[in-house]
Amino acid sequence: MGSTGGDSGGRSVGARDRDEEGRARNARPRDGLGRPLPYGAPGVERQPEGVVRAPEESVAEAQALLDAGKPFHAHEVFEDAWKSGPEEERALWRGLAQLAVGLTHAARGNVTGGARLLRRGAAAVQEWAADGGEARPYGMDLDGLARWARGLAQDVELTGAAADARGSAPRLR
Repeated sequence: MGSTGGDSGGRSVGARDRDEEGRARNARPRDGLGRPLPYGAPGVERQPEGVVRAPEESVAEAQALLDAGKPFHAHEVFEDAWKSGPEEERALWRGLAQLAVGLTHAARGNVTGGARLLRRGAAAVQEWAADGGEARPYGMDLDGLARWARGLAQDVELTGAAADARGSAPRLR
């Protein structure tokens, strides 16, 4: 009898991709919206994870990725800031990551999930500012980002159409 697992790109059936430390990590290539592609397919370069950046660098890098239509990758930058930044800023960076993931889902055509995450991120960044954070940390316009997110959530729900990741990208500053 032959293999029961089909073609897995030369990997044994049931094998998991692992990083250098042995943690499970999907090594499949990804498209610009972070969707996994088949092994061996050309993909976009993945955003490195666990990079510690100055907050201003995080904002600039995330904006460049958003402008390029790569909100999934911008989310990775925000997630790094959330995990490595000071405790008092973690809710801010988590909210920004939710905004980027919301745009990712909306661009993938997941209207319900995208709208939900956009609204959750909007609430998080506004709550962070209301709880004693700045309304414009690192030059970011949190009120403007919250308005953008709620507007995009409403648009995708009304039209049922996927968002254009590049054309719908927010201006962080």
